[in-house]
Amino acid sequence: MARVLSGWHISPVVAGLLVAVLQTAIIGYMVEGRASILRSGAEVRLKTLPVDPRDLLRGDYVVLSYPMSTIPSTIITGPIPSRSGEQRLNVRLLPGADGTWTASEASFADLAPAAGSVVVRSLPFEFYRSGEGGLPETLFVQYGIERYYVPEGEGRVLEDARNQDELEIDARVSASGEMQIARILLRGKPVYDEPLY
Repeated sequence: MARVLSGWHISPVVAGLLVAVLQTAIIGYMVEGRASILRSGAEVRLKTLPVDPRDLLRGDYVVLSYPMSTIPSTIITGPIPSRSGEQRLNVRLLPGADGTWTASEASFADLAPAAGSVVVRSLPFEFYRSGEGGLPETLFVQYGIERYYVPEGEGRVLEDARNQDELEIDARVSASGEMQIARILLRGKPVYDEPLY
């Protein structure tokens, strides 16, 4: 048996095909994951915030920021991590009168589903305990929707609208709290729709 296994060889062509199939499967899995969120995730509309002009368009994408990226310690519930380090935050979003969704509660632990709300999950961030309570006054988090790629030369209009408080996004949220940008709205009208694939 050992001689059979030790004498077994894969030709370079077969090895190359196996690697290509594996890479294609991985890329297909990533694309389908994004498309699945866009196809069936809960829809939320988010207001964007102006970004410091020194951090405008870099290449062919626009930098986006949201009110829900700044989490005041007053809305954080549940246990606080016992030590500093990489953490994720679960954030409950509720719709406002203007149709945009904002953070109403946040927790390092899971948040139970509640009617009329959506729970999103931040990307990992470095949490630093402060003082006796362990919570800084404000936590700054990201959700993976802070960049939007646009055709070359078209970013300036979106930057100007963002800085004038005239830019919003429609996002889709998966059951696990992952977000994807579905649509960009300029003065309330769609200007970019994300294709599923």
